[in-house]
Amino acid sequence: MDLPSDNIKKGVARAPHRSLLKALGLNDSDIERPFIGVANSFNEVIPGHLHLRQVAAAVKDGIWAAGGVPFEFGGIGICDGIAMNHEGMRFSLASRELIADEIEAMAKAHAFDGLVLIPNCDKIIPGMIMGALRVNVPAVVVSGGPMLAGELEGEKIDLNSVFEAVGAALTGKISQEQVDRIESCACPGCGSCAGLFTANSMNCLTEALGLALPGNGTVPAVDAGRIRLARRAGARAVGLVSESLRPRDIVTPAAVSNALAVDSSMGCSTNTVLHLAAIAHEAGVGFNLASVNEVTAHTPHLCSLRPAGSYHMQDLNRAGGVQALMKVLLDAGKIDGSARAVTGMTVAEQVEGAGVLDHDVIRDIKNAYHPTGGLAVLFGNLAPAGAVVKESAVMPEMLRHKGQALVFENEPDLVEAIEQGAIKPGSVIIIRYQGPRGGPGMPEMLTPTSAIAGAGLDRQVALITDGRFSGATRGASIGHVSPEAFAGGPVALVEDGDEIEIDIPGRSINLLVDEGELKRRAAAWQPRPPRYQAGLLSRYVKLVHGAETGATLG
Repeated sequence: MDLPSDNIKKGVARAPHRSLLKALGLNDSDIERPFIGVANSFNEVIPGHLHLRQVAAAVKDGIWAAGGVPFEFGGIGICDGIAMNHEGMRFSLASRELIADEIEAMAKAHAFDGLVLIPNCDKIIPGMIMGALRVNVPAVVVSGGPMLAGELEGEKIDLNSVFEAVGAALTGKISQEQVDRIESCACPGCGSCAGLFTANSMNCLTEALGLALPGNGTVPAVDAGRIRLARRAGARAVGLVSESLRPRDIVTPAAVSNALAVDSSMGCSTNTVLHLAAIAHEAGVGFNLASVNEVTAHTPHLCSLRPAGSYHMQDLNRAGGVQALMKVLLDAGKIDGSARAVTGMTVAEQVEGAGVLDHDVIRDIKNAYHPTGGLAVLFGNLAPAGAVVKESAVMPEMLRHKGQALVFENEPDLVEAIEQGAIKPGSVIIIRYQGPRGGPGMPEMLTPTSAIAGAGLDRQVALITDGRFSGATRGASIGHVSPEAFAGGPVALVEDGDEIEIDIPGRSINLLVDEGELKRRAAAWQPRPPRYQAGLLSRYVKLVHGAETGATLG
C-alpha cells in the first residue's frame, strides 16, 4: 500500500530526507513505519488545554505500540472566556480558519500518513477537523475532556455562574464579596468548562460524527480514563492507516444528520450550527439552515445540562455518555445506524453495548424534556437567511414575544444600560454590526446575556444580534441574524421603538414595520468601512462569507 510518507522516505533521491529523519533519532526500521502527525493544541493560556502534554504523551505511546511513528507539533488556541468582552473576541472565530490552515500545512508539508488531533476548547475543535478533512488522511480526534463542576455552599457551579454573578452585582443583587467567592470556586481545574457550552458540545459531536472514540466528549479531564482513551486513540490512528479509512469516508450526509440529531437531543450551543456547516463544507457535504429545523422537528430533547438545566458533563458521563444517548436515538429511529466511525464499526455496531445508567440525565423518548430538539432556526423579514436560538434554554414565557426594539451597536453601551436599569421589561434588544464581517469575527456576547440573566430580565427581555452567543448563554438570545448589518441586512434598518415579533415554536422573527418605510430606510442606508484596515482581521473581512454558510472563507 502506497502511503504519503513514501514521498519523504523511499528511494535514493530521498536520502536527504532520511538523513533529517535520522537527526530526529529515528532508525531505519522506524522510518519504515507509518508516520502519524500528532496535532497538540497545548498552551498555558487555556485551562482546557493546560494538561494536553499528558494527553499527547499517551497518544504517542499508543502510536508506538501499534507500530507507527508519532510526530508531535503544536497549534494555536484562544480561550473564549479570557477573550470575552474586549477586542480579543474578534479574533476567536477567525482563529478557526488559522487552525485549519495549520493542520493542512503541517500534514501536507511533512507527508503524514495519519493524524491524531488533540483539541479541547471552542474553535480549536472544528478548526482541526476542517484541516483534517482538507488533507483527508486517516485521522482521529481525542480531546482533553471536560472540567469538573465547581462547588459553593453545597451547590454545583461553573464559569457561567461567574458571568451571571456579574449581572447580579451590576444591579445590586449581590455584593462584590459574593462575586469573589463564586469566581474562586467555579473553575476547579483543567478541562473544558463544565457545562454544555461550545467546547463540550463540539467534543460530544465528534463522537456523533464518528471522528472520535466513545467517551471523547464526556470523560473528565482529570479522570485516568482520559489517558487510557488517548492511548487507544493513538493506536487507532495506526489502524486507520492500514484500513485506509479517511475523514471524508466518515463525514457523510448521514454523519452530519446524526450530529444534528445528537445536537438537538442535547440542546447544544448555537455555535455548533456554525461549526457543523463549516465542517460539512470542507467534507463536500451539503448543508443548509433549514435542515436544522427538519432534524429538530422529529428529535426529542433528552438531556438538560447547564446552562439550560442543572446537570454537568460529569453527570452525562456517569449516565453513559454520548454513546448511550445515541443508542436511545438509534432505537427510536432518529439516527442512521449505517454511518461509519473511526472505530471501524458502524454506529449501530458501536452503540450496541451502550446503555443509559441514569434516566433523569438521559431521558427516555416518552419522557423527553421537550418533544422537539434544543435548537431552532428562525426566518422572517428580520432574518431572511436565518437566525439561530437555543430553544431549550428559553423560558416558556419567552418562546413567543412581541416588544419594542432597543438598538445598540456595541456591548459596553448595553452593559452600561443594564447597570443603570435602563432596560425595560418587554424590550427586544438589538446588538448589530457584530457579524462575520461587521464584528469582525462574530464576537461572542456572554457578558450581556449573563448580565441580563443575572439582573432577572431573561424572562422578560429578548436579545437579537448578527453576532453570536456563547454556549453558556440562556434565555431568548437569538444570534447569527443573516444577512448581517454590515452587508445591509434588515437588522441594519431597525430603529428604537420598532415592534419585533418573535415566534420560536413557529420558527419566525419579523420586524413589524411597513414595507414602504423599510424601503425608504434601505435607500438611505450607507455601508460602513471595515473596522480593520490591516492585519489578520482585514484579510478575514475580505474572504469570509455570512453566518448562514458557517462563516466559511473563500
